[in-house]
Amino acid sequence: MSSNPSFVLQAKDSVSFEERPIPSYGDDDVLVEVKKTGICGSDVHYLTHGRIGDFIVESPMVLGHESAGVVFKIGKNVKNVKPGDRVAIEPGRSCRKCDECRRGRYHLCPDMVFAATPPYDGTLSRYYSIPSDLIYLLPANMSLEDGALMEPTAVAVHAINHLGKLQPNHTVAIWGCGPVGLLCMAVAKALGSKRVIAVDIVPSRLEFASSYAATDTFKPPAPEPGESKIAYSLRSSKAMRRELGIETRGANAVDLVVDASGAEVSIQTGMYIVKTGGTFVGMGQPEVLIPMGTLLAKEVTFRTSFRYGPGDYALAIALASAGKVDVKPMVTHRFKFEDAVIAFEATKKGRSEDGKGLIKAVISGPDVLVDDI
Repeated sequence: MSSNPSFVLQAKDSVSFEERPIPSYGDDDVLVEVKKTGICGSDVHYLTHGRIGDFIVESPMVLGHESAGVVFKIGKNVKNVKPGDRVAIEPGRSCRKCDECRRGRYHLCPDMVFAATPPYDGTLSRYYSIPSDLIYLLPANMSLEDGALMEPTAVAVHAINHLGKLQPNHTVAIWGCGPVGLLCMAVAKALGSKRVIAVDIVPSRLEFASSYAATDTFKPPAPEPGESKIAYSLRSSKAMRRELGIETRGANAVDLVVDASGAEVSIQTGMYIVKTGGTFVGMGQPEVLIPMGTLLAKEVTFRTSFRYGPGDYALAIALASAGKVDVKPMVTHRFKFEDAVIAFEATKKGRSEDGKGLIKAVISGPDVLVDDI
């Protein structure tokens, strides 16, 4: 192939299909022909808002970063893969020289080049160039579609295993039954959590979570007129304790809370729910009111989660290939490359035109059949 069709975000609420130059690749790089790409919430957020925090879309940018494909060409120093290999792509190139990189926290590199994060292009093209140590061979029992979902699975691994330090006898409560929240539940179950509690306000999502990985579900009550968010969160936490028999200490306590919703009341409620000496992991809105006195009295370990780091992709693939995390049920919708606009619209609405609820949409690469998974 000599062309590189790409799906480009021009500005807020404006996208187009463009022919882009085929990316160059160095001696230690790999040129991957992208076959499958999942749509992430961040892709949609850039489309609808034009920014995420300090990352602002100021020039056209190719979308997409949850991808897998086939090695097309390799640099002269590359030994770990060969053309034709099926691979998952870890889409963030760090500088490898700064203090964070040298400390093994490369995901916090100040000079990170991350796919589809302004100003860097993403993976919704025919080709994408990446250092060879940031691609991962897919086992024979994993499809390219499975490989595309290793990116959000690595996010879940980072939150549950690396930051949450989940143990087999732990109970975990997860707010938000979107793709990342569901994968956090699946990873927690795979690592032996004795109880996995799913929390969401949408009954259909709770139903899916229960069939997928959760052992228990909780639908928070509706807010009362004039009730402050913090008062509501405290009331909701008390209702959750009563309904699920959750205590503040001991065997019936929640060891780990993960917020995958970003909602202020979810964060607050999780902080009330987590046990004394427990751990809270999350990444929310830019400004959130938190019950600091509760955190202090319980000496909660509060951790933010940003992408993934060393070992997270490898563990994600190991769990998936061993059948401990099944990502296949996550993909509810599949689209051709030329239908990317429809795919993004369905993801924004949370359902397709036929009314079917959407959890994860996957877009095939140019000239790739939708059912070729």
